[in-house]
Amino acid sequence: MLKAIIVDDEPSCCESIATLLEESPGVEIAALCLSASDAIKAIHEFSPDLVFLDVEMPKMNAFEMLEKLPSVNFDIIFTTSYDKYALKAIRFSAIDYLLKPIDREELLRAVEKVRLRIHKPIKEQIEILMQKLKLPATPVSKIAMPTMEGLQFIAVDWIISCESDSNYTILYLKGDKKIVIPRTLKEIEELLEDHSFVRVHRSYLANLNEVEKYIKGEGGYLVMSSGAKIDVARNRKEFLLKKMSPGKLKF
Repeated sequence: MLKAIIVDDEPSCCESIATLLEESPGVEIAALCLSASDAIKAIHEFSPDLVFLDVEMPKMNAFEMLEKLPSVNFDIIFTTSYDKYALKAIRFSAIDYLLKPIDREELLRAVEKVRLRIHKPIKEQIEILMQKLKLPATPVSKIAMPTMEGLQFIAVDWIISCESDSNYTILYLKGDKKIVIPRTLKEIEELLEDHSFVRVHRSYLANLNEVEKYIKGEGGYLVMSSGAKIDVARNRKEFLLKKMSPGKLKF
């Protein structure tokens, strides 16, 4: 049985989530909280397994609330209207979220993911989240990625390239390593857009810092530091050449 707390300054949102959770057996709602300060008290009192946490709240938002807790030993599902910077920070930390208005099926899937997880959010996830929120324009050094085996923290500058594999993405890393992420290439591209990554093909994302040379052709291809060759789409060629630092690209 998952013990849950719902936190939202709008009573109708709390009640809506509570109603939807009635369709998810094995979830006990311990408290409905209309403010972050009430939520802190409820967390101390009930020690929940799961907290549905509204991002935008008056007086104290979700992230300020988390900073006031001595530790975060519960799963979090953020609930939010679209907020570009908040969503990017949440995605970087690999913590789950739901966009309002909340869809029933998405909510039930998010709860099921919590059931299947063994570990609660760990310190590194919260640190990545807070770093990205406080310095949204500053690229983070690490990114949290869910893999088939669990959560993995990856140094961004260790990623050489990314390849689309349907609804998954293959990350090719230094040291001749690769991992498979259950995220689309578009999602990975959005996360890495503040770094030196460029979409060179509908199937490939390349780290420009790891490009050794460009071989001319209709679209041509890149030779990466690992020796791998990545096709460049004809309609991405000009954009790629403009993005490359003068004198860095070898022909």
